[in-house]
Amino acid sequence: MEAMDSIEVFEKHAQKYDEWFEENKFVYESELLALKKFIPEGRGLEVGVGTGRFAAPLGIRIGVEPAKAMAEIARKRGIEVYEAKAEMLPFDDFSFDFVLIVVTICFVQDPIQTLKEAKRVLKHGGWVIIGIIDKESFLGKLYEKKKEKSVFYSKAKFYSAREVINWLEELGFKDIRTCQTIFKDPRKVNSIEPVREGYGEGGFVVIAAQK
Repeated sequence: MEAMDSIEVFEKHAQKYDEWFEENKFVYESELLALKKFIPEGRGLEVGVGTGRFAAPLGIRIGVEPAKAMAEIARKRGIEVYEAKAEMLPFDDFSFDFVLIVVTICFVQDPIQTLKEAKRVLKHGGWVIIGIIDKESFLGKLYEKKKEKSVFYSKAKFYSAREVINWLEELGFKDIRTCQTIFKDPRKVNSIEPVREGYGEGGFVVIAAQK
């Protein structure tokens, strides 16, 4: 039997995915804090909005999500969800002030095309904000190790912060900024983790770049 692709996985386990945020409250809140550092004012889009766990508290009202079951939960959180793929966004050029992509980059078929599309729909001077599990970090290595046993991450392809920064530079983005959080095993996180500049230590890295 052929392995489920990542959309099917999220289709089937949407509820389980959503519950992760309750069970790992401090990890989730730490990630939100790191993302907040770079979220600008204006009209935002989240690509791979999932169940709306990031978009809703960050004030993003529009999302793209190919898994119907996830999209349904996001709609209950007040998000207008378009069922489409990251590589082909259903929006005009220069439509948004910023585009948020949290962990989605490791599930898409073509990360470069995903970033090109984000750039296309951004206004001049708009920002792309990307959250990743840094492949080079202790957390990336931990996830890589137990990947096969994970419902969600078995289909993921992790990238390092350096790789993502290189792509952004090649695509002509400028003013690239980074911050990091999650400095210990998520199972041992029992309070909000600090957010520090740069990358290299934290498991969760946020990279922001301007069009």
